[in-house]
Amino acid sequence: MLDELGLLFRILRAPSIARRYVVTNGFDGCVAMLGLLMGFRVGAPVALEVVVGACLATAVALGMSGLTSAYISEAAEKKKELRELESAMLTDLDQSAHGRAARLMPIAIALVNGLAPFLVAMVIMLPLWLGWAGIVLPVAPLDTAIVVAFVEAFLLGVFVGTISETFWLWAGLRATFVAGVTAGLILLLAPG
Repeated sequence: MLDELGLLFRILRAPSIARRYVVTNGFDGCVAMLGLLMGFRVGAPVALEVVVGACLATAVALGMSGLTSAYISEAAEKKKELRELESAMLTDLDQSAHGRAARLMPIAIALVNGLAPFLVAMVIMLPLWLGWAGIVLPVAPLDTAIVVAFVEAFLLGVFVGTISETFWLWAGLRATFVAGVTAGLILLLAPG
């Protein structure tokens, strides 16, 4: 069965598509969480449980949005591709490896697309949960979470650099720069 799954994923170039979704939606999750945290940072002080609740709700929403949007769009695209291939070959491919791949691929991609921003957000939230649990951190939990968001942005950039076989540090710094611009715009536009 694993051999068949490997074949199906190779047929549809699933690894490269999954990598793109990890980077794209992971970065979306990272920047969205950074924006939310910066909003709490520049706003009036609120209880840590409010920050945790809002961040958790955002993480779940990002995950569900990624999961459902990817499934809907990928399922439609794979059906279209399969029908075009069937038309060119003048045969029904539903029971073929291509047919099975066209049905499996949207599920796999949807899982990657939904899990990437959710898991990125969960890591960013770790300092918030530790602070909420009463564990004293050297820096305030909100500020630590913001730092974690910047570190994750850097690591996602490094991952992109590794994929593209470019200088990993430059790729990491570019992603961190985007996070910095996001934080800077929030500070600039914040009321008061």
